Amino acid sequence: MLYVYEFEVFEDDGLFLAFPYDMDGGTQGANFREVCEMTADWLQAEMEHRAMHDQVFPEPTFGNKPEHGGQNLVVAVNAGKDTVPRMTSAAAARELGITPGRVSQMVKAGLLETFDYEGRTWITRHSVEARKAESPKAGRPKKAILA
Repeated sequence: MLYVYEFEVFEDDGLFLAFPYDMDGGTQGANFREVCEMTADWLQAEMEHRAMHDQVFPEPTFGNKPEHGGQNLVVAVNAGKDTVPRMTSAAAARELGITPGRVSQMVKAGLLETFDYEGRTWITRHSVEARKAESPKAGRPKKAILA
């Protein structure tokens, strides 16, 4: 689905900031082009998150008056559950080098993000990549020795 929202973009302390008028959050960039790209990425992620978790999509407003002396930027993204990079539990297990049972444990512990789409439960690729980036060591954590 196509989502279109208006943001205010302004410069502050050498950074360009972008804030949506119709929801909380925002992003920044080193220059105007970068903040435009970051704004599109932010809106894509926000709309996909809302879709995955069945949250309300705010009604967009247009023609807002900039509050920080900036300019308005209209951003449109195609987003929804169908655009979320995802994988099955089995694929996540292979990617992480663990068992499917361990994937289930990680989902229950909130270490991997899931969502339901087309009658299946999917794991977000982002949560798998984030887990890989943490590169936890295999095995149980060592007990702390109290002095």
